[in-house]
Amino acid sequence: MKYNFDKVVNRRNTASLKWDILKENELPMWVADMDFEAAPEIVEALQLRLNGRIYGYNIIPDEWYSAYINWWKERHHFELQRDWLIFSTGVIPTISSVVRKLTTPNENVLIQTPVYNIFFNSIINNGCRPLQNKLVYENGNFSIDFEDLENKLSDPQTSLMLLCNPQNPTGRIWTREELAKIGALCKKYNVVVVSDEIHCDITDIGSEYVPFASVNDECKMNSITCIAPTKCFNIAGLHTSAVSVPSPFLRHKVNRALNTDEVAEPNTFAVTAAVAAFGKGGSWLDEMRSYVQQNKLLVNEFIKENIPSVKTVNQNATYLLWLDVSSLGISSELVAKKIREKSGLVVSEGTEYGSGGENFIRLNIACPRTVLLEGLARLKRGLE
Repeated sequence: MKYNFDKVVNRRNTASLKWDILKENELPMWVADMDFEAAPEIVEALQLRLNGRIYGYNIIPDEWYSAYINWWKERHHFELQRDWLIFSTGVIPTISSVVRKLTTPNENVLIQTPVYNIFFNSIINNGCRPLQNKLVYENGNFSIDFEDLENKLSDPQTSLMLLCNPQNPTGRIWTREELAKIGALCKKYNVVVVSDEIHCDITDIGSEYVPFASVNDECKMNSITCIAPTKCFNIAGLHTSAVSVPSPFLRHKVNRALNTDEVAEPNTFAVTAAVAAFGKGGSWLDEMRSYVQQNKLLVNEFIKENIPSVKTVNQNATYLLWLDVSSLGISSELVAKKIREKSGLVVSEGTEYGSGGENFIRLNIACPRTVLLEGLARLKRGLE
């Protein structure tokens, strides 16, 4: 491999959310933050920008638009248009702004649970109610309860749907057919789809996600898509993302929302990082995906041989493993607490992710293999 993903970097005392809120003996495998160094191509571009020695206000140059357009065309076979794209400091700021702009207080925002826990914050903090369409879990697989979905979308109080594509935490890549059914139902009941596609480039080798807006015109013209290089290139701290909105009407609303909330202007390094990532980071990303996929295989084999009480969920996206601990007979919150107390391993309890997460824990495996093996040993010790 060209890049060294086995390198262990000491991240303590770097003001790291992942590492520096923990005790010295604890090992964090929770928040979605990789322990790999960023692609050297991104670091080099940032260093050049840093060497400019003046860090004033910034505009969005043509290269930023081209970077997104070319990446989605080559990687995901979907041609974004320049005028669809709006800069934003992050996916969650975008979602929160859109909730504020496109709803009125006390309306429903539909989510498919278990789902990224911060969705709840974006909804509740902005005066709306999270309406949960619980995913169906059977034989290690998650699927959509479309009857329940239609019932909840048909409620006149439901105005938005937050779609997670690929899905976090279950790691599901939704099929074109599933997305088309979602799109048709949302169009039927006048519900706008906000699709969080931040994990779209972290798929298993041989697996490919389908952009919601690429499915058909119905999906395209009734959707707001949040995209970014931050998760897949491990640059979340640079606060750089984009919103793609094909509908001129919705785009005007989103543009006003982001500008009103002052999250539509880039910091000095945000554009540079995105352009370098999408322009030069492809090889790094593919090697990272392959490395993480090998980590997944290692985890699956280790759990099968050493922790038979835990079951791995079938998934083909993200570096976050969703582990079934239902056989233990206690809530995932207590499971995570006991693991931490006994071994120092910090994982995410499934109860954070809403209905359907009670029997699961989430494990972040985007780390060097030696760290992963230490984490697995702690997981075994914590569950014994």
